[in-house]
Amino acid sequence: MSKFTRVTDQISVAPQVALGDMAIAAAEGFSLVINNRPDGEDPSQPSSALMEAAAMAAGLAYAHIPVRGSPTLDQVEEERHLLESHSGRVLAFCRSGTRSIVTWSLGQTLAGDRTRDELVALGEAAGYDLSSVLPR
Repeated sequence: MSKFTRVTDQISVAPQVALGDMAIAAAEGFSLVINNRPDGEDPSQPSSALMEAAAMAAGLAYAHIPVRGSPTLDQVEEERHLLESHSGRVLAFCRSGTRSIVTWSLGQTLAGDRTRDELVALGEAAGYDLSSVLPR
């Protein structure tokens, strides 16, 4: 099982999750899973189609916003809009969780929802250093 790290009441991030983790996420109260990992990044990772099927079987909504390297503005906006329209708890994952928390935090910055200092502190509490990726 992958470790789900709470960032805020709405969002948690995780490194690559297994298919069986979808039922665990549902049992823990998540209602949406966002996969920020591109298909084929590692031969051992489940495809997005398999992840989506496991999420749906567990009663979870699912979105695939694959990020290679740094997220693009379109990816940040897509994820931000998805989160704004979703009232439940969200689990976002990638290989290590870094792309997921970076994509989320850039969306928070663009929307003006949180200050850079708040986001850096939330990242640090979750085990991620956002100080070099957030604009000053």
